[in-house]
Amino acid sequence: MQINNKKIAIIGGGPGGLTLARLLQLKGADVKVYERDINKDARVQGAPLDMHEESGLAALIKADLLTEFKNNFMPGADKTLILNDQAEIFFSDHESNIEEDFGNEHFRPEIDRGVLRKILLDSLEPETVVWNSHFVSMEPQNEGWILHFKDGLSVYADLVIGSDGANSKIRSYLTDFKPFYSGITMLEGNVYNSEKAFPQMHSLLKGGKIMAFGNERNILLGQKGGGDLGFYVSFKTHEKWSKESGIDFSDRTEVLDWFKKEYSEWSIFWDELFEKAATPLIPRPIYCAPLDQTWKTLPNLTIIGDAAHVMPPFAGEGANMAMLDALELSEVLTSDEYNSLQEAISDYETKMCMRAANAAKESLENGEKMHSADSLNMMLEFFTSH
Repeated sequence: MQINNKKIAIIGGGPGGLTLARLLQLKGADVKVYERDINKDARVQGAPLDMHEESGLAALIKADLLTEFKNNFMPGADKTLILNDQAEIFFSDHESNIEEDFGNEHFRPEIDRGVLRKILLDSLEPETVVWNSHFVSMEPQNEGWILHFKDGLSVYADLVIGSDGANSKIRSYLTDFKPFYSGITMLEGNVYNSEKAFPQMHSLLKGGKIMAFGNERNILLGQKGGGDLGFYVSFKTHEKWSKESGIDFSDRTEVLDWFKKEYSEWSIFWDELFEKAATPLIPRPIYCAPLDQTWKTLPNLTIIGDAAHVMPPFAGEGANMAMLDALELSEVLTSDEYNSLQEAISDYETKMCMRAANAAKESLENGEKMHSADSLNMMLEFFTSH
């Protein structure tokens, strides 16, 4: 095993980083996760994740966490309604949706991000995660790296794995590729206790999700764990829109005025999302890693997840790809088939870059379809054929 007697540092405690730590610990590896959050409760986790059989679920099975997952997933959260801009229903799979059929390739169970994170954290050995560790820089030392953190902590690691998200600082030590702007921005909002705050929407959702299309724009929303509702308003605009719009995103009225203007052809039914939304709303320009990226493999450093291949969310592949990265990387690192750590990492990186490029391409294409003049018909065709 190439990682015997080696100290492994994973930078970032998202689904990919925590899954990797769990898989490596099961093989006896010495691993620490350095996470910038102050503690496990530092922030609200985002929208639920749907797990795919060949990636996210495969990693959870290998991590011996499928039973925990089954005890905590959200049955019915993958039920989908497709609406037009007037809030008329054009498609529903509420009657035909597979309730629970693990092993069926079309079954994509959903789990709240915070719950998934807790399952992964609870599976790790005590003190694995070093909280409040905001990575600043690192430099080579001996065969490995000395890592420096904002609070003054410096540690040595033989192998560093960057799992530090779309704005990864670790990536720059491997490659100077930069993600490009996809042309699409999303505005994220939450309605707390939606049953009470927005009963009409809550009863329409029935614990599932809604996709609404019209005028080259869309609204995507879904039930979150704990009775909250999360939504994304998604549209084409320039990269600096959020900074140059002049909107105060912590002012509900200003955001609603913008929505009424930009989505002027949409029914007033949607206005209530903004009237009831928690503030601030968060603008998210959507980026994508270059589809043709490669870099020279190092023997002591690699990256997974968004750090390696950030992509738009329009194929539901982000977290699944990160967890599959964790699975595939853990397998090469603990295999006896390679002559060196560099050879093992190279095998992982070659496959990962190809796989991620295919997923990113699909995500970009779906984003174009969802923001086209004929988006409603395209998405209906997609869902009815599946």
